[in-house]
Amino acid sequence: MLLMIHLFLLLLFILKSMPLYSSSYIDPSVLDGYNNLTCSSVPYPFGTLGFALPGFEIDCPKEYLSIVPPLLSISSKTYRIKEISLQGYIKIFAGPIYTRCLGSNGKWTDSKESGWLNLDETPFTLSYQYNILTVVGCNNLVLIKGETTSGCVTFCDSQDKFFSCSGLGCCQATLPGSLKSFNLTFTQLISNSSASYTNCSAAFFSQRDDFISNQSRFLFEDSRFYYPHFLDNNIIQLDWAIGNKSCEASRKHIGSFACKNNSYCYNSSSMAGYLCNCSKGYEGNPYDEDGCTDVDECLYPDKNSCMRHCINTEGSYTCDCPPGMIGDGRKDGSGCKKTHKAYPHGFILGMTITLGFSLAMVILLSYFAIVKRVKLFEKRKQEKLKHKFFVQNRGLLLQQLIASHEDATQNMRILRLHELEKATNRFDNALIIGRGGHGEVYKGILSDQRVVAIKRSKIVDPAEIDQFINEVVILSQVNHRNIVKLYGCCLETEVPLLAYEFISNGTLFNHLHVEEHCSLTWKHRLRIALEVARAISYLHSSASISVFHRDIKSSNILLDDYFTAKVSDFGASRSVQIDQTGVTTVIQGTHGYLDPEYYCTGRLTHKSDVYSFGVILAELLTREKPLFSSRKFEGGSLIAYFSSAMKENHLLEILDPQVLNEGHRTEIEAVADIAQMCLRMKGEERPTMREVEVRFDALWRSNQQHKHPWKSQSFEERQLMLPDYTAEIDTTLQCSFEEDLESSSYFPR
Repeated sequence: MLLMIHLFLLLLFILKSMPLYSSSYIDPSVLDGYNNLTCSSVPYPFGTLGFALPGFEIDCPKEYLSIVPPLLSISSKTYRIKEISLQGYIKIFAGPIYTRCLGSNGKWTDSKESGWLNLDETPFTLSYQYNILTVVGCNNLVLIKGETTSGCVTFCDSQDKFFSCSGLGCCQATLPGSLKSFNLTFTQLISNSSASYTNCSAAFFSQRDDFISNQSRFLFEDSRFYYPHFLDNNIIQLDWAIGNKSCEASRKHIGSFACKNNSYCYNSSSMAGYLCNCSKGYEGNPYDEDGCTDVDECLYPDKNSCMRHCINTEGSYTCDCPPGMIGDGRKDGSGCKKTHKAYPHGFILGMTITLGFSLAMVILLSYFAIVKRVKLFEKRKQEKLKHKFFVQNRGLLLQQLIASHEDATQNMRILRLHELEKATNRFDNALIIGRGGHGEVYKGILSDQRVVAIKRSKIVDPAEIDQFINEVVILSQVNHRNIVKLYGCCLETEVPLLAYEFISNGTLFNHLHVEEHCSLTWKHRLRIALEVARAISYLHSSASISVFHRDIKSSNILLDDYFTAKVSDFGASRSVQIDQTGVTTVIQGTHGYLDPEYYCTGRLTHKSDVYSFGVILAELLTREKPLFSSRKFEGGSLIAYFSSAMKENHLLEILDPQVLNEGHRTEIEAVADIAQMCLRMKGEERPTMREVEVRFDALWRSNQQHKHPWKSQSFEERQLMLPDYTAEIDTTLQCSFEEDLESSSYFPR
């Protein structure tokens, strides 16, 4: 009895002196996921203080190691850990980043960073591959800024509609890369008293598709959204890595190198630093000393290919044959064969010579056949790859579109890659006529002798491919002399290649904004304005399906040798049914040309293109860029400067001298009036492009019939002849993000 008591006390002493986890062994079944994680199953390099790598310390109450989940402390905040993976990520429970709720006193209360963490000085980063920014509530514009900017807009049209994460009561935006820290801007687009159909708005991170599949967890009452308390335990994923150097640099410091025996190192794909994995034939924890143990492949039939006998070796296995048999015992080998009677040495020598000679003849005779087969194999491999890209780039859908709209797409066809390679001498750099961050444009000649401009992009982002396909679909259904023609597209590459008609004389932007004398006369500018108006009017009301271009600007208007205008670049365009007045989209466009009403509401209409056209008219009159010009514009933009001049009857002072010398007074007045109408802040007050086209058509006919009687007049005399411009551009519609407009020159497409 006394002996048993001593043994019991000794056992208690041993258990008490053991660390919180074992560094020499971890159950392999928990190494892949660590779901339902507890303190007793935390894998190294994580652990309690003194038993973990720096930065990977976790908190665990010593009394409940087997039932309590571990806690992660960052920036004086503590987060419950749900899952740890040795593949370089950890999942934690975190609340919303920002909430705004209506209290019982009728006032709104903001709560910033109520559940967020600062990852600076930690081995963690917020994963952009698995997390997404989700915003719920009404009429909110949310921007998240890291190295780049991303964001989305929510709207609530009426109390009868349900919310949808495409923008109605809810929206989602991808993160601008993996984040250590960020700046979140949360703004309500309309005043609280009239805009909110919800009692709360919230911004939070969630796993992709997780929020959509769990919409039932949100509480609605009379179509009003109340704060969902499950957001306090929302799951986000953090990536982690060892150190901040590559494998090659870290391996030089053997004492601190984390990859142990029977493991290999690989660089993290989402952040600086490296990760470890067990070598082939081993399993376990690569960060633990001797944590990667040999896998006995012979115990698992699916892990060995032996026909009969399997012999396990360190990190691998071999296959043996039964006694009396020789050969390879693997299923993919020659198999085991019975041994034969030994032959005399002379016979063996003769057979060896005969076989060697025969083998040499076979090699010689089959050389060309082998080379031909290899070439055929490579050709088939390339054809399979081309077919894969063809299907991936919606080739089958495009074929159906061309077949169903044969009349509209008769000049557009699907081109083969070898035809474009021949047209550009295999994409010779000497034939590059344009180059940008997204790729190059080559000049080429097709087999039918048509000269084309071939757009070849470097981007492999699926969103960019969708824009290519969008441009093909739209251009294949429009046919207008002032819209650049798409002769064909090649879908056999990872990113589609587009072949347009070759326009030789550059862009309107390049002709206007030069230091020397402008090559565009007043007559040229008037005709260009008419042709662009005709093209946009055709897109809005005369094409088979109404098209909103969404990026009308002078750099997207090409000019041929006769200064004929061609509207181009339909990657951001949207096609809508004729009876639709607009569509809600993610905001895209070029700053300086972007419709302020579209920016504030997210609703795209045909009047958005009208506003952009008005900016181009101001450029034609003044030869000034929309932003960052040599003149110091009032309000920092050409539009503010132009509006002020019209209001104060100073139009002549801002005109391009060439326009002043060549233009007719009535023509200049009319063009300025049209520009002023197009630039009205409220879209409903702007004219349609058809109305603009009619006005310019009348101006052009008048220009052909009249000469300019005021060329001999002085500047002051011309100024007296102009009417008093008292119309003022409506500025009642303002957007709360003017500072963001000032700091960003382009919204990503």
